[in-house]
Amino acid sequence: MTLQRINTNERMSAAVTFANLVFLAGQVPDDRSEDVAGQTRQVLAKIDNLLAAAGSDRSKLLSAQIWLKDIEADFAAMNAVWSEWLPAGCAPARATVEARLASADVLVEIMVIAASA
Repeated sequence: MTLQRINTNERMSAAVTFANLVFLAGQVPDDRSEDVAGQTRQVLAKIDNLLAAAGSDRSKLLSAQIWLKDIEADFAAMNAVWSEWLPAGCAPARATVEARLASADVLVEIMVIAASA
């Protein structure tokens, strides 16, 4: 079995593949001036790109962890974008929690695990 690291630096890899599984690091938006819907779209685009680089796609999601800065204010808007993005019948196991994120202007962070085959 081959282990592959994608977009690796001294601290972390954006994705790691092993045994037909793809593990993504938590993804955050680049343009943090946007509202949670805009930030969620950015994060999901990053996830699409990383999954493609690892030989997978959003239809193969197994698990998702979502962190929101303010779950009461932003859960519905994030969920609307998530539901538009997710293919029908492909909902992963998922948890969404409120958390203090690494930067005050990050409203959402998402980490997924997917199958690659």
